[in-house]
Amino acid sequence: MRFCSHLIGLLLVVSMFECVGFAFAENLPTVRVENIRRGFHNGEHNAFTDLCRFQNSLYLTFRTCPDGHMVYSSSSILVLRSDDEGVNWSQVHRFSVPERDTRDPHFLIFRDRLFLYTGTWWAGPGQSPTKDLDVNKHLGFAVWSDDGKKWSAPTMLEGTFGHYIWRAAAHGGKAYLCGRRKAGFSIPPKAQGITIQSVMLESDDGLIWKKCAYFNESSGDETAFFIEADGRLLGIARDGEGKEAHLLRSSPPYSDWSRKRLDRSIRGPLLAKWGDRVLVGGRHTTPDRGPKTTLCWLVDDTLSEFVELPSGGDNSYPGFVELSPTKGLVSWYSSHEKDESGKTITAIYLADLILNPSNP
Repeated sequence: MRFCSHLIGLLLVVSMFECVGFAFAENLPTVRVENIRRGFHNGEHNAFTDLCRFQNSLYLTFRTCPDGHMVYSSSSILVLRSDDEGVNWSQVHRFSVPERDTRDPHFLIFRDRLFLYTGTWWAGPGQSPTKDLDVNKHLGFAVWSDDGKKWSAPTMLEGTFGHYIWRAAAHGGKAYLCGRRKAGFSIPPKAQGITIQSVMLESDDGLIWKKCAYFNESSGDETAFFIEADGRLLGIARDGEGKEAHLLRSSPPYSDWSRKRLDRSIRGPLLAKWGDRVLVGGRHTTPDRGPKTTLCWLVDDTLSEFVELPSGGDNSYPGFVELSPTKGLVSWYSSHEKDESGKTITAIYLADLILNPSNP
């Protein structure tokens, strides 16, 4: 089945209005947003995106669920592939885990294999009431492929029970994974905020995991990170108490960390390299227009916002892939549109990012 991306005229007009005219720090490039399109919508709740390049093809993943945003065993993870730099997409894989809610899928290329990780809530046969949700019952799963076409069955990740897994990175023959957990795996089901830790897990094979370090020992949440060739780690950590996000830095063996508050809360954080520049994305709650998916440059310890993508309501969790030194592709989800009957939809969106050649 082929899903052809298509332009959305209204969104393009809105994006041209919103994406031009930001003030930039000296020597930062301006960015033009083009070809905004709804990449996928099937009438279900579609959310939590990621993008990557593997063996000359692009891959897009996200969660889809006929019952909505909350925790349902009816949810599944979709994987789409593009062989023409994100113009056309075809579905290459779909999976679910029995009696578990699958969400927050993220790619990792490790040992010449494309891994896809998902965190899963225990949901039972239907919806799990909020009062019954317990991170202690969380469990990570993976699927993987050697060619992007044939995929493994979902496999439980050893060492992740009680961990809500999130983004991953690889360096020096090891894979690293963000996992959130209760301090001491405490029993009270409503443990949250300051009682949640963000743990850096490590693995030799991408499937069996153990603790390496803490991203945050308290107020832990979603953490995006990458590791440079020399082992230096840079991370963006959402704050579990809803405060401003943390900028993290560490070096092997990751026993010492620096943490600095940024100027905003970032939900569903993205952290990526575009050439030698660092791109940060996620949900930023504006004081007058509500939550919006935004992209920023990170310069030293400061964010410089360069685009606010068409978005609203339930939105964020962007993915990014570099197409060339001057062109990138961004994905995100949002619920700012309605269908023909006037019902709000939650869909996956894509846009091209073009660096202005007149800038450095």
